[in-house]
Amino acid sequence: MASSFATDRNLKRPGEVHVIVGPMFAGKTTALLRRVKSELNLDRNVVIIKSSKDARYAIDSVVTHDGTKFPCWALPDLSSFKQKFGANAYDRLDVIGIDEAQFFDDLHEFCCEAADLDGKILVVAGLDGDYMRRTFGSVLDVIPLADTVTKLTARCELCGKRAFFTLRKTNEMQTELIGGADVYMPVCRQHYVNGQAAMEVARNVVEAQKIPNDLTVEAAAALV
Repeated sequence: MASSFATDRNLKRPGEVHVIVGPMFAGKTTALLRRVKSELNLDRNVVIIKSSKDARYAIDSVVTHDGTKFPCWALPDLSSFKQKFGANAYDRLDVIGIDEAQFFDDLHEFCCEAADLDGKILVVAGLDGDYMRRTFGSVLDVIPLADTVTKLTARCELCGKRAFFTLRKTNEMQTELIGGADVYMPVCRQHYVNGQAAMEVARNVVEAQKIPNDLTVEAAAALV
């Protein structure tokens, strides 16, 4: 028993994984910053990582839609973070925030290692689905690892009800299309279904008549 107790004492304290998901404009980055700042107030060492793909508001900062900023590391992947941050500095870290997590293909592996082996507290914020309501990146793969999962909602831009989904306003079809309110809007279920049908009609018009994209959006909006 004594030997087993001594071994347990030598084990590193396990970390935690907290996941924040929701559509665009739901306040995921705001919730991430709130959690990170609360950890700072407890004198913990914190860092935030975001994907280098997202340069909408700033390259070296996480920025909420209302303009709140926090410095961060912008990286193409998470596996390089420990080496770039420095092994000694990484060992002193208590909390790692990850924003726009859907863009990191190695999210699951990083969270496993950082929380289970390195004892870090991870706060992961990202989209749980793309504009077609399909799985986006590896965010949902992290949920089985999570201590807590928070699903946020926005306000439907068309009726003001709770918005669970993200509707793309343009006719681009690729999954990754980085943009803000010029490209996306949060919508309720009714307006998502109606909006997708309207956008499909508009895309068919584009293919048939090759009208400009701004007219596509106007046509879709009139049908929603």
